[in-house]
Amino acid sequence: MLVVHHLENSRSQRVLWLLEELAATYEVKRYERDPKTQLAPPELKAVHPLGKSPVISHGERVVAETGAIVTYLLDNFGTGQFIPAAGTEERLRYTYWLHFAEGSAMPPLVMTLLFSEVQKRSPALIRPLAKAIAGTVQKSYLGPTISAQLDFCEADLGRSAWFAGDDFTAADIMMSFPLEAAESRIGFGGRARLADWLARIHARPAYQAALQKGGPYAFAG
Repeated sequence: MLVVHHLENSRSQRVLWLLEELAATYEVKRYERDPKTQLAPPELKAVHPLGKSPVISHGERVVAETGAIVTYLLDNFGTGQFIPAAGTEERLRYTYWLHFAEGSAMPPLVMTLLFSEVQKRSPALIRPLAKAIAGTVQKSYLGPTISAQLDFCEADLGRSAWFAGDDFTAADIMMSFPLEAAESRIGFGGRARLADWLARIHARPAYQAALQKGGPYAFAG
């Protein structure tokens, strides 16, 4: 049996969504974040040494990292859907966006969240200094980086309806979490193609079914 170890408000929502698109049979084991630290609970370390989500168990196999999980699920539960044919331009775009989601898009968003938390949790005496440092990093690096990435995504969606071409693929599933996070935290700033793309993924029946399986999800809109 395939088990998804699902953490609330996390990247693992994409795993549930892909499984719904594949019409696969699976179980969900839910975990809740620590209300103070917002970190994953220690119980996840019994599944994988790093204690992170997403992670799946399939028989004796344990697979972590969203991109690796997506590839594994397509290989083991797919029939060629949601991935372009090898050797095509669409396959090259698919591979790029599959890795861009975690490799480029997520780091500045995570850093933005961390700097925000540093300001909140700093002792009162040094809070003004923490706020000044965070503001400088946000203005000089994080803000421009995220804005440039959103511009890049907006422009690419001008080439086709989806990130890897005219057909919906798992690359769109991978891109959902960073773009949902960006829209929720800073907004799309009038980027109409991104807003339309987000509305279309949220309207997919499999996306809605995954929300029912996973429970509350802050970025669902």
